[in-house]
Amino acid sequence: MRTTLVAGNWKMNGSQSSVAELIEGVKEGASTLKSVEVAVCPPYIYIPMTADAVQGSNVSVGSQNVSIEASGAFTGEISTDMIKDFGCKYAIVGHSERRTLYGESDELVAQKFSVAKNAGLIPIFCIGETLEEREADETEKVVARQLDAVAALGNDSFAGCVIAYEPVWAIGTGKTASPEQAQDVHAFIRQHVAKVNAEDAEKVQILYGGSMKPDNAQDLLGQTDIDGGLIGGASLKASDFLAICKAGE
Repeated sequence: MRTTLVAGNWKMNGSQSSVAELIEGVKEGASTLKSVEVAVCPPYIYIPMTADAVQGSNVSVGSQNVSIEASGAFTGEISTDMIKDFGCKYAIVGHSERRTLYGESDELVAQKFSVAKNAGLIPIFCIGETLEEREADETEKVVARQLDAVAALGNDSFAGCVIAYEPVWAIGTGKTASPEQAQDVHAFIRQHVAKVNAEDAEKVQILYGGSMKPDNAQDLLGQTDIDGGLIGGASLKASDFLAICKAGE
């Protein structure tokens, strides 16, 4: 039985005061949850204060990105050891904004996935299609290509990871895939992973990352193959984020 995971991606938002307020609200609300895993992924600079604040609670911390390098002259990069040093459990890799704005290829994302996993972090591996790709009926082709880059790492490559399906056209646009549209892609993802390892396919949590909000969370999370959400904008307000978490119960 797969548990539900709701992870907040704060992106490049926050200040010391707002982060402190947000995490206290999330921590307090999450303490009442019985069957939902909760994680937050703050900007790098706020990971230490977030990790300190959630210590002893049922809220985990993740990073929004990770370097493929262990150390050295890589200005602006953050290594897995640095992330783990401050108590991170998860690392987002391949977010659509990293792919589209910063040109991260499938191959680079797969490298980041491998580095994170080998370091003992749980990769939250993001995949998904653009509006143009969806309208061209290429959703499955794109998603399969992105999955195959990680599948090439070995037949146990999807063990112990999380996959997040992000329809890029539904992020920050006000558009949302219908529960049925989302379920169709999630089911395809699970079937594709099963070609690599059927046991891992049954166990892997597949999150929906396309503008999940309190008013659509229950319908989305009620789908067979949707095991949680990777939440952007709604994760910046504790009450909205917690409403999504409660929908997962």
